[in-house]
Amino acid sequence: MKFSDLLRMSASNLLRRKLRTVLTVLGVLIGTASIVVMISLGLGLQKSSLEQIEQYGGLTTIDVYNWTDYYSSSETDTDALIDDEVVEAIGAIPHVEVASPILSVSVMAKFGGYEAWLTVCGMSQEALQSMDIEVSEGSLPTDSDTLEFFYGNQVITDFYKAKTYEYYWETGELPDVDLMNDSIFFIFDTDAYYNSQYDSSVSAPKKYLVPASGLMAGGVDEYKDNCYYVLADIDALRAQLKKVFKNSVIPGQPSTKSGKAYKDIYYEEVYVRVDDMNNVSEVMEEIQNMGYTASSNAEWMEQTQQQMSMIQLVLGGIGAVSLFVAAIGIANTMMMSIYERTKEIGIIKVLGCDLKDIRTMFLMEAGFIGFFGGLIGLVLSEIISLIINQVAGGASGGYYSGISYIPIWLVGVALVFAVLVGMLAGLFPALRAMRLSPLAAIRNE
Repeated sequence: MKFSDLLRMSASNLLRRKLRTVLTVLGVLIGTASIVVMISLGLGLQKSSLEQIEQYGGLTTIDVYNWTDYYSSSETDTDALIDDEVVEAIGAIPHVEVASPILSVSVMAKFGGYEAWLTVCGMSQEALQSMDIEVSEGSLPTDSDTLEFFYGNQVITDFYKAKTYEYYWETGELPDVDLMNDSIFFIFDTDAYYNSQYDSSVSAPKKYLVPASGLMAGGVDEYKDNCYYVLADIDALRAQLKKVFKNSVIPGQPSTKSGKAYKDIYYEEVYVRVDDMNNVSEVMEEIQNMGYTASSNAEWMEQTQQQMSMIQLVLGGIGAVSLFVAAIGIANTMMMSIYERTKEIGIIKVLGCDLKDIRTMFLMEAGFIGFFGGLIGLVLSEIISLIINQVAGGASGGYYSGISYIPIWLVGVALVFAVLVGMLAGLFPALRAMRLSPLAAIRNE
């Protein structure tokens, strides 16, 4: 028997009992939709967690810290601090692409009636470029000879009215400060500024005008890595601090027993980027063996993936129960079809039809049920997923707008799985049809 004949006979047999076929397809539809929606919830949670971790610095970055007390009176403590030689040693570790010290300093910004306490982080040009920062205006600092500031998208919220101390989070109104174009003055010697406010004998420190190089993309309510920081080229920032403080101790730097500044600059943190996430643990171990603390978002991701895998397994199992019930319905439908078509099967056998063709015909009928049930179930699951995302997004202000995520591969796997379940459910009825005696089947009424 030709394949086209088997296809035609299978389709006509299903259409012969339309209501039964529709009800069986409905069972597969519900089962497919259930398992797809359940798995999509797990995938959506995993995707959302990954995006959040990416916002906190990515999966191939390592933060290296040194918790040694900078203000210790012992000069030998500087041996454990992070200097340029340590940074170079970290950069020489295999798989490390970028290793940059981070020089942080707190400054006072003043413009008109507004003030702000800001944290300026100096990093190397290579590190700034490797951070994949989305720029909305201007560019990242590019000149190591001239100090320029690159503002995070939430820095503007740190400005407050000097007279009333009102912030954006209290008033709901952004400060009237244009970070890119306004002439904002900065005070680096914050201790002197603080003392001058309460002691008239202390001279007010000098204010410096620092141009802006650019702004980070994003709204004031959108959290990103470094969104609250002001970024600068580390060489330019180092030169500025040495100019401001001259022979005195730069805030945050260690001092000798006599209170004098060291010649070298020491850092509390190092930014490290690794070539691949799979090598992060190895690099972290090397850094820890050097005596420094190292942490990475990759550690969080491994834990998150394990948790998400368990959630997906549980949710997928719940959906699989519905599909299992649908498989029982398919088997029942096919068995009833055999009982109703016993005489027809006997005639086909007497006419010399191959037993494999009979098996194929019933498997095709079961496969059709699985295919159409799976196809319509996928459409239903897309609709349910859209509703879930809209409801969750509306309730959370858009934060959980992607809680359900159906990738292309899940669509293909679900459709193939539905067809296989249908064919497996129809296998036993097909084998039973093959075993029917032709003479007994013909005599059957």
